[in-house]
Amino acid sequence: MTKDNHRQQFPALANKAYFNYGGQGPLPEPALDAIYQAYKRVQLGGPFSAEVGAWVVQEAMLTRRAIASELTVPPETIALTEDVTVGCNIALWGIDWKAGDHLLLSDCEHHGIVASVMELQRRFNIEVSICPLAATLNEGDPVAVIADNLRPNTRLLVISHILWNTGQVLPLAEIVKVCHEPPLTPPCQGGGQEEFSLVQGDGQEDLSLIQGGRQEELPAKKHKVRVLVDAAQSVGVLPLNLIESGVDFYAFTGHKWWCGPEGLGGLYVSAEALADLHPVFIGWRGIVTDANAKVLGWKSGSQRYEIATSAYPLYAGLRSAIALQHEWGTIEERYAEICRLSKYLWERLSELPDVECLRTSAPEAGLVSFRLTNGMPHKKLVDLLEKQGIMVRTILNPDCVRACVHYFTTEAEIDKLVGAIATQVV
Repeated sequence: MTKDNHRQQFPALANKAYFNYGGQGPLPEPALDAIYQAYKRVQLGGPFSAEVGAWVVQEAMLTRRAIASELTVPPETIALTEDVTVGCNIALWGIDWKAGDHLLLSDCEHHGIVASVMELQRRFNIEVSICPLAATLNEGDPVAVIADNLRPNTRLLVISHILWNTGQVLPLAEIVKVCHEPPLTPPCQGGGQEEFSLVQGDGQEDLSLIQGGRQEELPAKKHKVRVLVDAAQSVGVLPLNLIESGVDFYAFTGHKWWCGPEGLGGLYVSAEALADLHPVFIGWRGIVTDANAKVLGWKSGSQRYEIATSAYPLYAGLRSAIALQHEWGTIEERYAEICRLSKYLWERLSELPDVECLRTSAPEAGLVSFRLTNGMPHKKLVDLLEKQGIMVRTILNPDCVRACVHYFTTEAEIDKLVGAIATQVV
């Protein structure tokens, strides 16, 4: 399928230059129709009937299979959720935390996840610290940074596969390996490590950072650190094999790079990590009962983390959106085109005066972040571009503008974006 023909199936692309795939992808016409037909079938069959009940079970099974195929995992390892944040919260709250346990996260995580971690710290009195991955965007080794910040009492690392603010792709398999096989002798704690502290003031709990940390050498202890990945920007972009990566928890959504409907995502839980993750949000979809409705236990696999009634017709929409991606090319071909187009955008932006790309080399994914050096507020630029039918967004930390390209973005769209920016900065 040609790119022009492919783009015609996305109504949102008819009247705008769209660069916000990292926020939400446009829904293609076949997915819209699949959702409508599914809702219609539910109503014709009776929303609460044996026929529709059996159909729902079948739809869920087909959707888990479609997702599992994209992630190269067994279907039973997939729990269907609403979005990335729900998936992350299932993993964060399902661990049996003890006071003094340590959670490590990067300095590039989404504020929604940071807020959840803050509440974990308050409720369970765990230790939380931040490792400086932002500084490794153009130089440095993120694997070494994470290894240096692991502690003997670290139980969980929280990172993103592709950092949502800068577009950096982290080497997931190498990171998982260092977490699952930490060195016998831990590093000295400190060295620029940042720790969370919940500070009381005016009746509010706020987040502050304490620089430094403990300087004493801790006793050696070898154990496996679980890894939770925010996969908001990686699913639908990178070729993935989660089994080979060894990752424990991988939370994703269908409404970004897969261009599926909002309100449907998932959580992958590895077979090994399943025993350590207890269901917290609990409902009938995740439990097993006998003939008298007596609760017998959890369903096998990751389905135990599913809760109750959902918008089931969205399942057909997501499967349709995923299938449409394959009509254009394989995931390897789509990723190569994303990288080619993001490099083109990065090169064009780098030619502009008063524009500085955060990366000093071509991006490895579809997120291209840049800042203005002429003093113009980034929000003002974003607002001016939107009035011209060009959609980008601001990022607050670091302060920048983010433009996203997908495999069906065109050079003409990129030229339009760069030309519009040029008129504002020259």
